Amino acid sequence: MSRWRYFFKRLLLSVPVLFLVMTFIFVLLRMGPVDPVAARLGPEASGAEAERMRERLGLNDPLWEQYLDFVTNFLTLDLGKSWVIYGDMEVTRVISFAGPPTLWLGFWAILLPLFIGIPLGFYAGLRPNSGGDYIASVGGILWQAMPNFWLSIILLATLRKTKGGGWFGFDWYTFGPDIRSITGTPELAFVTANGIDWGTLASDIKLILPPALVLGSASMAAELRIGRTAILETINSNYVETAKAKGLTNRVIIWKHVFRNALIPLVPVITNEAFLLIGGSVIVEYLFNINGLGKIFFQATVQGDLPLAGALLFIFTVVIILLNILQDLLYTIIDPRVGYER
Repeated sequence: MSRWRYFFKRLLLSVPVLFLVMTFIFVLLRMGPVDPVAARLGPEASGAEAERMRERLGLNDPLWEQYLDFVTNFLTLDLGKSWVIYGDMEVTRVISFAGPPTLWLGFWAILLPLFIGIPLGFYAGLRPNSGGDYIASVGGILWQAMPNFWLSIILLATLRKTKGGGWFGFDWYTFGPDIRSITGTPELAFVTANGIDWGTLASDIKLILPPALVLGSASMAAELRIGRTAILETINSNYVETAKAKGLTNRVIIWKHVFRNALIPLVPVITNEAFLLIGGSVIVEYLFNINGLGKIFFQATVQGDLPLAGALLFIFTVVIILLNILQDLLYTIIDPRVGYER
């Protein structure tokens, strides 16, 4: 199977997934427990006013016609309006100001595990049954066992205790760039007409590091454990023994043969962890008071703002589908046996 045929097949398989999700959202909106008219006008709405709202929302049209309009609007990115939280504000406008903080959080939540979890896993795998291996492995298991909401509360309480100097001998509020609060939404205004404002960038990084550390904690531990196992399996493989027999140095064997092949099982793990980041951001953004898509999705679900919640669910689904395609691409590049000729 050629590369382009492989990706075309993957793209075709994504289409039914997208339609299934849109159908689920439609059923939830039209047949769920929340009455759209009551959500717009209040539970006491009745009479002519309620009937006018039903007509305005198209609820008197045949169901199949409502479904076609719904799917067409979503596919053309006409995601509708917020009913409760933001009045009649367009959902695309909500995404325009809530999306960047979520992307900023997700970027650091993926970056931290990559530069901490994978190197620690490789370090433990290259030194099996050593003291460093035991410390890294046990630390990874303990880190993965701590749920995000619990870790968030503990981290917030610990950082607040450092104000004015405390247990750890430093004040997190004045350590590096000064910050007034350890929670809140990053400004993300560090790119100016005169270049990068490094002070604003440092403040945004400092503000996002604690929630990113929490959000990426499970990924970090998983990548550590799988990286260690992958290194151990690769070191004991026949082609590494052959490389040793040829007289290659350990450095060449590790960089040329071990690391590249050990990355193969980590690719789907990294992209799958990105899926978890989307779900985990709902809790982490709420606890750290970040006005991102995760927090707004949580509020929309609790307050019955179903068009906003449904539109965000659709966006999350599209992101996951794109990550799946990216995963196949990376997997194919690293392992030439995947997706090509059979």
